[in-house]
Amino acid sequence: MTHYQLIFCSCPDQVTAETLARLLLEEKCVACVTILPAMLSLYPWQGKIESAQEYLMLIKSVQQNYARIEQLIQQHHPYELPEIIAVSISDGLPAYLRWIDASTMMTTLAV
Repeated sequence: MTHYQLIFCSCPDQVTAETLARLLLEEKCVACVTILPAMLSLYPWQGKIESAQEYLMLIKSVQQNYARIEQLIQQHHPYELPEIIAVSISDGLPAYLRWIDASTMMTTLAV
C-alpha cells in the first residue's frame, strides 16, 4: 500500500493559492505545491448552477500528513466548503518519492 498522496484544492485566485501553498510548505507537511492557472469551475450551490474562475493546487505529500493539511486549508481558505480531495499515488520515480519523504520530515522508506 502506498503512503504518497496527491491532494487537489481549488482557490478563488492566485494570491490565495500561493498563500496556502507557502503555509503548507512552511509547516513541512507537503513536499511541493503546483498551482495551475485560471480554470473555469461549474457546480451546483444553494439551488443554483454557479461558475467561477479558480486556480488549482496540486499538493504532493504523504498520507500521514493529510489531517494537518486538511486542517490548515480549512482554517485559511476563504470558501465555506473548500475542495480538498486526496488520491493515492500508486507509482512514481523512486528518487522523487524519497524526496517527498525527506521534504515532509518523514523517515525515508525503501521504494
